[in-house]
Amino acid sequence: MHLIQQLLFILFAGAAIYFFAKKVGEIRRNIKLGRDEDRTDNSSARWRNVLLQAFGQKKMFKKPTPAILHFFVYAGFIIINIEILEIFLDGILGKHRMFVPMLGGLYSFLIGFFEILGALVLISCLIFLVRRNILHVKRLSQHELDGWPKTDANLILITEVVLMSLFLTMNTADQVLQSRGVEHYVVTEPFWITSNFTSMLSGMSTGSLIALERSCWWLHIVGVFLFLNYLPYSKHLHIVLAFPNAYYTRLDPQGEMSNMKEIQNEVLYMMQPELAPAADPNQPQQHRFGAKDVMDLSWKNLMDAYSCTECGRCTASCPANITGKKLSPRKIMMDTRDRLEEVGKNVDKNKSFVDDGKSLVHDYITVEELRACTTCQACVEACPVGIEPLSIINQLRRYLVMEESNSPQEWNLMFGNVENNMAPWKFSPDERDRWAEEISA
Repeated sequence: MHLIQQLLFILFAGAAIYFFAKKVGEIRRNIKLGRDEDRTDNSSARWRNVLLQAFGQKKMFKKPTPAILHFFVYAGFIIINIEILEIFLDGILGKHRMFVPMLGGLYSFLIGFFEILGALVLISCLIFLVRRNILHVKRLSQHELDGWPKTDANLILITEVVLMSLFLTMNTADQVLQSRGVEHYVVTEPFWITSNFTSMLSGMSTGSLIALERSCWWLHIVGVFLFLNYLPYSKHLHIVLAFPNAYYTRLDPQGEMSNMKEIQNEVLYMMQPELAPAADPNQPQQHRFGAKDVMDLSWKNLMDAYSCTECGRCTASCPANITGKKLSPRKIMMDTRDRLEEVGKNVDKNKSFVDDGKSLVHDYITVEELRACTTCQACVEACPVGIEPLSIINQLRRYLVMEESNSPQEWNLMFGNVENNMAPWKFSPDERDRWAEEISA
């Protein structure tokens, strides 16, 4: 019987890891569809960002209450994986609590610590469910979250509650079985939380207890494997991508806007035509001015889209959104991810991308949303994992203006004034200081 369970476990674990790796490979391929961008400078500053933003969750603590609750869930997820390692090895080797002989009294300390974390995760997830579904916190109840995004968030929280409940129930049943001297149930010191609840199960028969403990064990590890494979399809992929995304986050001052090399070269060639390379009719243009679709964005922009937690801190900080405009930086990231997934499916089907008549701008993100942005950088500053919605917005707007000549009349007047008068106002440089003469007169 134990051999059959081992084989079933190995087959299930192998399938779960295979499908997870396959999906991760697809996501990696999708991210690499973006343009090259060098984000490897100043590695010490980048590792500092990983420690402070990803591990330390520095930006989260601008809102202390959700930050503390999130930290409990985050710490529980990271640390309880040590306990999952034991379950994984037990399943493969047909053992039960194989770390007990190796760790001795330290084992019960660790499990007790895991139980405290598990209880904190359970309580925090219940509070998050209340905040989303009963209190309806504004940034968690906006329209871009209607439908699947809201269901996705609730599903993950419910899954965490179930997994932690199974973990605690399994430990409680295990301790009762230890006290009865049942074979294979290695005696340990009392666990910190569940040892206080063993009396609730003491009336059950040994057979029923074994069935309960084994059911919780299997449901817990199978749930973990299912969660692993659900992760790449969910916003909770940020659990994995927050760390590399923090490493590759922008190090320049947030107010500094980068230009496109292609734009700079175009101006240079207009002023000095002799520097322009000879046109090659067989060589298609490599990049547009700005970005029309996800392939025109950089790989970091696309990683940002997959790293988005949909927490809404960017949108809650956006002055355009606060004043009733349609722009939501969170929606920009969600739309970019949705379009990238669609492009990825196109590539899977056709081996390379085949034009489907759609694009990120117009079909997913409207001109009205893009024009509403004030480029104030509030969304970038607010993001806890170093995402840059403004970078995507700027590139899409550059495409609209430079490729489609799609800009309001007010902008065109300003562009003309900058070109002719070297200032946004319709005054020649010679007359610019005349206002001062009038005052002195």
